[in-house]
Amino acid sequence: MSQTPPPAANPALRRLLPIAGAALAAVLLVVVGSTGGSGGGSGAADAAPATVGVTGPLCGLLPAGSEPGNPASLAGQPADQALRWIPVLTTFEAAVRATGLAHELTRDVTILAPTDDAFASKFSRTNLDELLLRDTARLRDLLRDHLVSGALPLAELVAAGTVTTVAGTTITVTGQGQTARVDDRAETVCADYQAVDARIHVINEVLGDLPTTAGQDDDGHPAH
Repeated sequence: MSQTPPPAANPALRRLLPIAGAALAAVLLVVVGSTGGSGGGSGAADAAPATVGVTGPLCGLLPAGSEPGNPASLAGQPADQALRWIPVLTTFEAAVRATGLAHELTRDVTILAPTDDAFASKFSRTNLDELLLRDTARLRDLLRDHLVSGALPLAELVAAGTVTTVAGTTITVTGQGQTARVDDRAETVCADYQAVDARIHVINEVLGDLPTTAGQDDDGHPAH
């Protein structure tokens, strides 16, 4: 049965969501059995399904097991499609589409994807709508500060210590048990999603150097 990703809460995001009635089905590796042999016995050999382990405090609240969007089901999908199935990444996924950046996610890449809450704590609603609908060049630059060349598991990011984003910014990555601190401001909250030629690490803060506008009204003054 077809499943559709959860809708975006922000009206601007809803306008950006594709008008498609059906979405991708969650797909696991097919278990292949074979029979044969001159002895007449059963020669069936089942291949174990692939397992994808994600780590972080938020993982327990995200799709798991056989639920649509579970980590194993995303491993065979292009990164831009996999993002649609992680319910806390609706803003980031909408930004990818708004900026036409999907093709850059097919080039062996690590994606440091901020949650919806991270965007809400960084930008006012008016500012975020402006970025999504009109100022897409600045938004594209911001997203590139969340991309690193090479599909790197969290352990490899931590081992590297510092990495350079596609935008040319050098960021530090410090291990903290099963999580990591990124650029001394964000933490991984559910790391090591796999997609085709990509790793997705969900983080809890927006990186880059755009000013923080959360809490401001439409005139740029503090909201009361």
